[in-house]
Amino acid sequence: MSIVVNKISKSYKEIEALIDVSLDVKYGELFGLIGPDGAGKTTLFRILTTLLIADQGTATVAGFDVVDGYKNIRNSVGYMPGKFSLYQDLTIEENLTFFATIFGTTIEENFDLIKDIYLQIVPFKNRRAGKLSGGMKQKLALCCALIHKPKVLFLDEPTTGVDPVSRKEFWEMLKRLQKKGITILVSTPYMDEAALCDRIALIQDGKILEIDTPREMVKHYPKALYNVGADNIYKLIQSLRSYEHHYSVFPFGEFVHYTDQRTDFNLDELQNFLLDQGLRDIRIEPTLPTIEDTFMELAK
Repeated sequence: MSIVVNKISKSYKEIEALIDVSLDVKYGELFGLIGPDGAGKTTLFRILTTLLIADQGTATVAGFDVVDGYKNIRNSVGYMPGKFSLYQDLTIEENLTFFATIFGTTIEENFDLIKDIYLQIVPFKNRRAGKLSGGMKQKLALCCALIHKPKVLFLDEPTTGVDPVSRKEFWEMLKRLQKKGITILVSTPYMDEAALCDRIALIQDGKILEIDTPREMVKHYPKALYNVGADNIYKLIQSLRSYEHHYSVFPFGEFVHYTDQRTDFNLDELQNFLLDQGLRDIRIEPTLPTIEDTFMELAK
């Protein structure tokens, strides 16, 4: 395994950031850590990149223990933190040269690894990093994390605050990097990005809820799920939550995702109830669960 985490716990005074977290990531795998802000994703990343020491448990990265082998790990991994952390008063070219020099290499030596990304930012190579757009900053940060040809790449919420087009491009770059044999551990609060990973771990309040492939995870959803729409979404949510047989009610785009307590759910009965509540243009249709639905169910 490229990464092995065994019963890791970490607290900040009274706050338990991680509680008995265990997971493993295979060589060459694109593994996603999926959860909201405050779930413990960044704390786990900092432990695995040797920036924090866990209170309990053990972990290895690229075959090295995170405590005893921290020097070897720092030479074997690339880390892109959630906040842009490069030197904002240096240009693109100067940042890349600086990080290459720290690791005893050059841009030319590992150019093949960063070529696809670098060619997108090279027209701006003399622009200071602080003046770049969000998408360009992320591409530069990824280049700097790859410049020493790491075995494992840690990306902490790399697409947060980035426009949809840049998000799509970024994930396409990750897929290309994976084909070059790099193990990638990426965290994200975006549930739609989970489907792009080989396997995912859902994390909430410092605990791992489930680990599986995205396809298998949605199969575990225990109820029949329905899209419900009406002319007034807010009133629809309130009405569904007041319905005596409701099991779960969550807004989902233009619809509300609804599940019923009963196995013999009566669609017409629900429709008549909503009509009595003064709602119009009511639509109720079966739908397939998503990773987000699965997460909301597990997090109950």
